[in-house]
Amino acid sequence: MVEIIVISGKGGTGKTSLTGALAHLASGKVICDLDVDAPDLHLLLGPEHDSVEEFYSGHQAVIDPARCTDCGQCLERCRFGAILRTESGPSIDPLKCEGCKVCVEFCPEGAIDFREKHCGQWYISRTRFGTLVHAQLFPGEENSGRLVALLRQKARELAEARGLDLILADGAPGIGCPVISSLAGTDLAVVVTEPTPSGQHDLERVIDLCAHFNIPAGVIINKFDLNQSLSRRIKAFCAQRRVKVLAELPHDPAVTEAMVRGRVITEHQRGGLAEVLGQTWAAIEDLARVRRVA
Repeated sequence: MVEIIVISGKGGTGKTSLTGALAHLASGKVICDLDVDAPDLHLLLGPEHDSVEEFYSGHQAVIDPARCTDCGQCLERCRFGAILRTESGPSIDPLKCEGCKVCVEFCPEGAIDFREKHCGQWYISRTRFGTLVHAQLFPGEENSGRLVALLRQKARELAEARGLDLILADGAPGIGCPVISSLAGTDLAVVVTEPTPSGQHDLERVIDLCAHFNIPAGVIINKFDLNQSLSRRIKAFCAQRRVKVLAELPHDPAVTEAMVRGRVITEHQRGGLAEVLGQTWAAIEDLARVRRVA
């Protein structure tokens, strides 16, 4: 089984639009949206849920007013300012509670419960391009890396059960915890960048991240024709790091037109960028195959 993840060092490079198009072009796959904090692949694929599961991770302290004697021990010991003094007694601010359990351990009345935290939901859905495994954390919730790992596990189980040989994932932007969790053990990272100073800077960071975890990478320069001087600099950087440039994609307003209609560019257009993306997917498959054999 081959696992390919599409990532970018920054947001706004066109990563999800390209992932949607690749999902249209690829066959025999499970699709996975690993951007659990702000997922948007579903906007293009229009999924219908087959299953909805709750995601619990970490713990949060909750004071039971019936058992609390208002002794103030929790207020004194909390180092995060999460204990609030109210007219009805102390309460815990869930946005400030770090789940350290100090208040739970030192409460003389045992009045503080340590409940598992409900952080979001994850889904297995049907789309016109195949099965989509995706999720949505509640705003401000943590443990995105753990949820990403869960989605990857479920996608692999589904692929194995159905005899499919490809997992195509849309990763989160940046180089933080969810990206690291997305990359670990994958076969190929397709890095989408743009010819801007921030695009080049963040591309260099994400290539360093792939190298650190020994993950093979290929680069797509999106909208390369908006700044050809910077595109050449990005190509020179890739040559220096021995990273293959898989494609240089031109700017095309038809991508936005397709998005407005809830479609991907390869559905919306014949020839032009859609044709280039067909060639790009072939190059990705070839690179993934070569890297896997190596």
